[in-house]
Amino acid sequence: MDKNEYLSVIEGMLYIYGDEGVTIKDVAEALEITKKEAYELMDELLSYYASKTVKGVDICDFGGTYKMVTLPQHDVYYKKMMTTSGRKLSKSALETLAIVAYYQPVTRIRIEEIRGVGCESMIRKLLAQALIKEVGRDDSPGKPVLYGVTDEFMDAFNLKSLDELPELKEIESEFDEEDIFNTKYQEKVEEKEPLIFKGGQ
Repeated sequence: MDKNEYLSVIEGMLYIYGDEGVTIKDVAEALEITKKEAYELMDELLSYYASKTVKGVDICDFGGTYKMVTLPQHDVYYKKMMTTSGRKLSKSALETLAIVAYYQPVTRIRIEEIRGVGCESMIRKLLAQALIKEVGRDDSPGKPVLYGVTDEFMDAFNLKSLDELPELKEIESEFDEEDIFNTKYQEKVEEKEPLIFKGGQ
């Protein structure tokens, strides 16, 4: 594998792991290289991003954990999009949101184990719409981010307490949307506006 391919793999790792970020140890183990080589590659990737004149994302070092982030100067446009688009939540987003609500605090990996598919993009969307938030770090290796629902989630579904959630049936093997959201959430939300969220204020 040449250097450019190494850099491409690292870039992909940063995208996949999103808010959880990637450490030098992660890179070294995945690529089967030394930590010194991993540092050199990461530094080169950081320099490459710093030199780009057209970009919507950047790579930042958060105390040894590297993350792909949007540019702060663009936040005003993203917030405007989230508050004016009135986008509906997809079934995938609803499934992810329901799992967070029932299992919080929960890691992305656990959510993916339950759904059986990757959830990074769904988690990003739910974070952007302020329906879920980071509530801490798990004690497992790598200390992955723990997610929970927000006050905006409670307001969106007219819940005063999570105790009002419908009784949970086993959903590890197969998510049953009818049991989780259609039994209560969609009925309540449709009285106002059918599953349309306008993001956090």
